[in-house]
Amino acid sequence: MGLFLICAAILRGAESNGVEDWRVEEIARFPAVEARQGAAVDDDFIYVIGNREIGKYDKRSREKVAAWSSPKGGPVIHLNAGLLHNNELVVSHSNYPEVPMQGSVERFDPKTLAPIGSQSFGIYFGSLTWVDRWEDGWIACFAHYSNRAAEPNRDPTWTSLVRFDEQWRRMGGWAFPKALFDHIGGDYTLSGGAIGPSGYLYVTGHDDRELHVLRFPKMGSVLEWVGTIPIPFEGQAFAWDPEDPEVFYGIRKKTREVVVCRLVRG
Repeated sequence: MGLFLICAAILRGAESNGVEDWRVEEIARFPAVEARQGAAVDDDFIYVIGNREIGKYDKRSREKVAAWSSPKGGPVIHLNAGLLHNNELVVSHSNYPEVPMQGSVERFDPKTLAPIGSQSFGIYFGSLTWVDRWEDGWIACFAHYSNRAAEPNRDPTWTSLVRFDEQWRRMGGWAFPKALFDHIGGDYTLSGGAIGPSGYLYVTGHDDRELHVLRFPKMGSVLEWVGTIPIPFEGQAFAWDPEDPEVFYGIRKKTREVVVCRLVRG
């Protein structure tokens, strides 16, 4: 579309974290009717995720080549973020906005988008919004809200990151900085997250055009907020490109578009 957006980094916290001059460039965008929750990507295809549907698009032509959907009232209620792992499309799922909160990880065949497996957490730590690989296991974000999906005596600061092994056994966990939720504000929480360049954890909110950079602490239980970089889409889930690790894919929910961006470091 010829749209070229360059945004400067906004730093919070430490005086020098190495991200002071990072920025994000928008390099492309294209329409996708499923663009409500997030996107996942492999070497050849982009998987666009809606509440109960997934569209598979050719990475070069942007042509839709496959689709899957679940009927309203079926077992799939609210799909969230996705990633590709071991030739499977792994998608986070929750019962948002229902309470008590429930969550599961749903697995699909990336060739056909047929469901091939499910890992249920039942009633757990919160609403599962995204998962990613980390150190031969998994990390998963269990969210909390201040809106109609809120559980009693909980707000977004109860959102946590949980570490699992390959068999989804809990191995540890972290809290997110309260200052980050003060900055985000509102009733929502962290809709997207993934490990990215320089080994940082990158997260997005629900409707702010910002990518937040975090790192794991050497001591204690709270993740460290390194900085915040403006981006050209409003939160929701995103995914890094395995072909080019500084390119990532997000969505614009309002316009049903996939937005392709590059993180420029230095």
